[in-house]
Amino acid sequence: VRDALYAPRTRALVEKVTGCGAIDPDKMDLSANVYAKGGHLLCHDDVIGSRLVSFVLYLVDEDWGEPDGGAFELYAKGDDGEPEPRPCARLYCAWNSLLLFKVEPGASYHSVQEVRGDRPRLTLSGWYHARDGRDGAADRASTLGALRTPAAPDLRRSFEGGDAADDADGGEGEGAEAKKKKKRKKKKKAPAGEGSKPPLSRLLGGFTDSYVRHGQTEPPSIPVARLFKPDAFPAGEIQEYLGSNAARVTDEEKRTQDRMQDGLWNKVRHASEVHRQVRRYAQSFIKPGLSLTEMCEKIEQKNRDLVEESGLQAGIGFPTGCSINHIAAHFTPNGGDATIIQPGDVMSVDFGTQIDGRIIDCAWTVAFEPRFDPLLEAVKEATNIGIKTAGIDVRLCDVGAAVEEVMESYEVELDGKTHTVKCVRNLNGHSMGPYQIHAGKSVPIVKGGDATRMEEGEFYAIETFGSTGRGHVVEDLECSHYMKNFHAPHVPLRMPRAKKLLSHINKTFGTLAFCRRWLERDDGGSTAVNGASGAKQEKYLGALKNLCDVGIIQPYPPLC
Repeated sequence: VRDALYAPRTRALVEKVTGCGAIDPDKMDLSANVYAKGGHLLCHDDVIGSRLVSFVLYLVDEDWGEPDGGAFELYAKGDDGEPEPRPCARLYCAWNSLLLFKVEPGASYHSVQEVRGDRPRLTLSGWYHARDGRDGAADRASTLGALRTPAAPDLRRSFEGGDAADDADGGEGEGAEAKKKKKRKKKKKAPAGEGSKPPLSRLLGGFTDSYVRHGQTEPPSIPVARLFKPDAFPAGEIQEYLGSNAARVTDEEKRTQDRMQDGLWNKVRHASEVHRQVRRYAQSFIKPGLSLTEMCEKIEQKNRDLVEESGLQAGIGFPTGCSINHIAAHFTPNGGDATIIQPGDVMSVDFGTQIDGRIIDCAWTVAFEPRFDPLLEAVKEATNIGIKTAGIDVRLCDVGAAVEEVMESYEVELDGKTHTVKCVRNLNGHSMGPYQIHAGKSVPIVKGGDATRMEEGEFYAIETFGSTGRGHVVEDLECSHYMKNFHAPHVPLRMPRAKKLLSHINKTFGTLAFCRRWLERDDGGSTAVNGASGAKQEKYLGALKNLCDVGIIQPYPPLC
């Protein structure tokens, strides 16, 4: 393969196709690369020394497709000369295909998307080098050169990342660094502190407009990617390891392994910041008298706007849940639902944001009357102890035992009767994978559950459900949530409408959850995928039932 790639005939073809100039016939630069699940490569421009043309020969399985990940991502250059935060194009791997691109300082920005499947991404890659070499200016203009050249302030990035704490506590005020920034840039106003508008429902704390400290508008309208440098999204809350795992924060090898995942963490932090800002925005307008349909549509549209929805690459993780009163989970209004929020209601609001399939799943409880404060406190503290207990090598049942102990230590008095707050024993948290909201492991919220251990590299949603009722749910009411089975079998479909609907679901949602309300939108659930109109699904209920009956689509009825 090496001899073929560097043969005179091949070099001549590369020179002609790329217009790169003369290639050195004697310098060979070739390696084999294997990216396992989770493997990725951060954005860079490849400029080192005499590199002239980069090539990649793909040796992946012949049926490798978009869900497997590992795509070659291209980045446009912004007005400041730096790569844009999001790729402008993706080239997906194809067996026995050869990728060529000219290496240019500060222009040939590219990365390798995270590998999502279990199969390895195998390639042969390397460079053709310039016959006469390159002068030092090219190397200094490269991304590597910028890091190595302290005397090049125009090439260094100024990282002005956000606050490292979740703004549920109200965020931080304007610090000395923000004041310095204001002096340096007279035209750009400093962030307006921590915000000033309290939430409309009880015990949430902080301010709903706390995102203004990052330069966001009120209400938020600027996509989050434009508020931060590409690799400087706020870290959020970080829990310390406990017990024997405490060594992970001091052991140099473990710290190095964690740093190798910085690209993944930054992607997750981007989605988390989008969720955080949408969440705070929602807490500014949810109040009695608002319809559930209007509430969900406002949250979902703001989610799309701030994440800059782009099909399956970035968008909504799952439908907005608004499980109200006796409904515990999996409820969103279908078309025509006229339910209005009342002052005495208790409601869980749950929505998700995803980037490259990494889903951020977060919920909070809405109540307006002080009599429900102990219930809200019980669920909040139980969730906090669940998050604190979770970690590598922790048994799932130990998380459940800790949650139950805290939850059931609370009591609530309603209409003169005292109720112990109970865990809903047949509802759980869960592990999450790329484009897979339920990845196989369940995190109980009562003691005596599964003794399986949490493993390094896994993502979990720690979910707690407190109730003044019997502490057990059953499926009831009209279904609104659906999701394509992640391991859906190939089933011949005889109904034309079912084939058409499945094609629409595959293109628009993939294996992410969706709801009937989205299918009935003019854009069929995604303007980025289908355009603003023309994709609305008509007379689809029979086709949807057929897809559920054959096991391709899984319905998720409300749990009451």
